Amino acid sequence: MNENRLTRIPLSRPTVLGTELDYVAQSLGQSHLAGDGKFTKLCHGLIEQITASPKALLTHSCTGALEMMGLLIDLKPGDEVILPSFTFVSTANAIALRGATPVFVDINPATLTIEPVEAAAAVTPKTRAIMAVHYAGIAADMDPLREITDNHGLVLLEDAAQALGATYRGRPCGSLGDLGAISFHETKNVVSGEGGALTVNDLRFAERAEIIREKGTNRSRFFRGEIDKYTWVDVGSSYLPSEIVAAFLYAQLQTTEQINDIRRAIFARYMDAFQELASKGRVTLPTVPADRVSNGHIFYLLLDDAEDRDRFMDHMREHDVSAAFHYVPLHDAPAGLRYGRVSGDLIHTQQTYDRLVRLPNFHELGESIDRVIGAALAYCE
Repeated sequence: MNENRLTRIPLSRPTVLGTELDYVAQSLGQSHLAGDGKFTKLCHGLIEQITASPKALLTHSCTGALEMMGLLIDLKPGDEVILPSFTFVSTANAIALRGATPVFVDINPATLTIEPVEAAAAVTPKTRAIMAVHYAGIAADMDPLREITDNHGLVLLEDAAQALGATYRGRPCGSLGDLGAISFHETKNVVSGEGGALTVNDLRFAERAEIIREKGTNRSRFFRGEIDKYTWVDVGSSYLPSEIVAAFLYAQLQTTEQINDIRRAIFARYMDAFQELASKGRVTLPTVPADRVSNGHIFYLLLDDAEDRDRFMDHMREHDVSAAFHYVPLHDAPAGLRYGRVSGDLIHTQQTYDRLVRLPNFHELGESIDRVIGAALAYCE
């Protein structure tokens, strides 16, 4: 290997702020290491504050929170849930695991989030819910989706995995659906390695959410002193993270805005750097509508086509810069064909998959961003 070769710039790197180990040490000094201890409760309070949700519950992953949604709305075989095909597999798995059918619709080509017109056209008598996904920390257009769900008596679900600290018309992501799911996976802005949270905005789901999260028992009520013993009262599973994970997360949550502001600054630097290329039509930049505030989670470029995108990634790799495509559309994946169905023409979904490339964006990117930009400009100009 060439000894002069530069250190590769990764696509993502988990943020460690320096106080995590202090809280982890505190958690280890307690007699309680399982879930729902001191640090879990502190995290609940901060998540409720950040999202403006009346109730938040830590989960072992965002996948777990999404699966809890399916249980909470009693999905069953024959039911349908409308969602974008351009999303992570956990969004669809939460539906398929209940025997219900994911109904894949197209995205808005500007925001890469579910298109409300397509969602409305996909509603049938079997539809139970619409699942919005906030891509790249930019909120989906939630008010039209809420109008659809209200008109048809449906539940509005919110996959806010990437969107902690982002807002839509002044309202925080995570508070915009009846139920929301947030991720603290190591690739996200705020991290705990693995981890997630369920936000409960329609409080008719609140008590049952506690039960499902605690293996189908009313254990939470027992710990609050509301009953003298707990027992099995419903279906459920173990969705709790440990106190060690919660302690690490608590340090992260305390600096959510600091972390997001750094991501936003990186996002803005990229936008400025590639503006001229965009004005010439060489690339397409992300769109953040005026009524939304992004948390800067992902920065991406849209190139001409799949071949152009792949050549770009090869070029960046040669310059020791990580760059990656994103979601393979779920509607034509093997499991998507088996468990789901398609509504409408998903042309924007396919074109986005063919053209999109993500660039490095993480807390400690710092001056290395100049290398990323320089390599990208060298290819595009």
